[in-house]
Amino acid sequence: MRAMLWVVGVVAGALVLLGLLLEAARWLMIIGVIALVVVIALAVVKGRQLMHRPPSRR
Repeated sequence: MRAMLWVVGVVAGALVLLGLLLEAARWLMIIGVIALVVVIALAVVKGRQLMHRPPSRR
């Protein structure tokens, strides 16, 4: 799950940078920002799930 978050985050960052470089393609920046917000939301949700999970005994 963490690897997928990293991949989506990197893709979102690349889309934001590409959108900034290509002013004619502003929708790329919008999609990148939306993807970045989704990654942050997923990370918060997963972090809260890990915080509320009881510690595993070994």
